[in-house]
Amino acid sequence: MAQPTTREQFKGWVLRKLGAPVIDINVSDEQIDDRVDEAVDFWRDYHYSGSQLVYLKHQITQADKDNGYVTLPAQLLGISGIFNMQSSISTGGGIFNVQYQFVLNNLEDITGYNITNYFMSMQHLEFLQEMLVGRPMIRYNKHVNKLHIDSGQDAMTVGEYIIIEAYDVIDPDTYSDVWSDRWLQNYTAALVKEQWGSNLTKFTGMQLVGGVSFNGEQILADAKEERRMMEEEAVQNLQPLSYNYIG
Repeated sequence: MAQPTTREQFKGWVLRKLGAPVIDINVSDEQIDDRVDEAVDFWRDYHYSGSQLVYLKHQITQADKDNGYVTLPAQLLGISGIFNMQSSISTGGGIFNVQYQFVLNNLEDITGYNITNYFMSMQHLEFLQEMLVGRPMIRYNKHVNKLHIDSGQDAMTVGEYIIIEAYDVIDPDTYSDVWSDRWLQNYTAALVKEQWGSNLTKFTGMQLVGGVSFNGEQILADAKEERRMMEEEAVQNLQPLSYNYIG
């Protein structure tokens, strides 16, 4: 069968992986929906395929300046930073740019054999930028969706643009390929299996016709171990390479 492309197909895939329709999976549809939501949330937070780096452009308004914060779209995981809105010691247009002037006066060395001096000089300029100008102080919480800029109102100029570097979640409703993600499929199956085992534990020791008995405790234990191993793998090995954000 083809890979699932919708939520309902995904739920059917998970149940078949656990044994349906050959085995009756004692989990309600509402419980499956809850476990799918839980799996997607964890996948977004800890798996490199669950989020993407984006750059958001925003024009400062008078309301933004008065409030001291910028309202951002929902579902952002966190903010990596914003491009410096204050003056820069290396800014300037055209031939007045510091980098342009440096390259112009050291063109022979740069195009010839040695760019060490250029590299060290640019590093020194960045250091001076950090010491003399600094970076905008920001605060953000993904449940509030407000980017607070604590560098003072003078740092926010009405009409100017800021560029926000952020991590945005991957929405399955927009990108149906999410439902074919192998890790998400296996992790959801582990969560549904854990729910199944938990449901069966109340029948522990009960025997059916023919001497068959429920073994919910074993199913629950196996599912918890699968979940633990997958979450440990995600946290240690599958997070994005750069994940230093505020959120």
